[in-house]
Amino acid sequence: MCVINIAFQVNPETPLILAANRDEFYDRPTAPSHWWEDAPGILAGRDLSKGGTWLGVSKSGRICALTNYRDPSELNTQKESRGSIVRSFLESQMNAETFLEELDREKDCYPGFNIVAGTKDELFSYSNKSGEKPIQLPPGIHSVSNAFMNTPWPKTVKAKKEMERCYHDRESLFSMLADETQAADEMLPKTGVSLEWERLLSPLFIKSKGYGTRCSTVIMMKTDDTIEWEERIFDTGEFSQQRSFTFKKV
Repeated sequence: MCVINIAFQVNPETPLILAANRDEFYDRPTAPSHWWEDAPGILAGRDLSKGGTWLGVSKSGRICALTNYRDPSELNTQKESRGSIVRSFLESQMNAETFLEELDREKDCYPGFNIVAGTKDELFSYSNKSGEKPIQLPPGIHSVSNAFMNTPWPKTVKAKKEMERCYHDRESLFSMLADETQAADEMLPKTGVSLEWERLLSPLFIKSKGYGTRCSTVIMMKTDDTIEWEERIFDTGEFSQQRSFTFKKV
């Protein structure tokens, strides 16, 4: 997942709205969002290489999303899969702050990541690269890509402005997530990849020969405990299918 945009306790009827894109190599095998048979109560897509996920919700009203922290110098071969963290939180009985504090003790077991975890009532963010403890997100609009929460990269700045305008409208959120506009060179972050890759990775929706946005997901958690999930899946940059789920927290 390369960008997660959040409207938290901004809309009184829908206190948590999340709009996210997952970017990945096109040849990495992936299952679309579904209710997991081996983990009843989890709704998520699935990385078929490692078995984890980048974004999921539970029937109990928990939500968790994860992005990679971009550091091309990091060697990941001997580390555990980040996707397992999302499943662990969704299955856990711990509140988000306690779970992330426990995770902080094992932070070096994983490649760099950012995580958002909690419920519609309480939401926390954490990165194992920040050197800081979990942070409780205040009400407002938030965005994280492959740096720390609310780092002003062009895509996160643009997303936050759009979220302020259209967080209540699902179609507008999907239009935001579909924006392929590359940032100007002078606005690009310097993350250790080439200028060509900085350009390619700068839009909200990424499309290239072998890598890009694989799915866009909008989740709405309402005050009456209804959870709405809509996912649009892309095959080498072109729309392929849509999956929708609506259920009540139990």
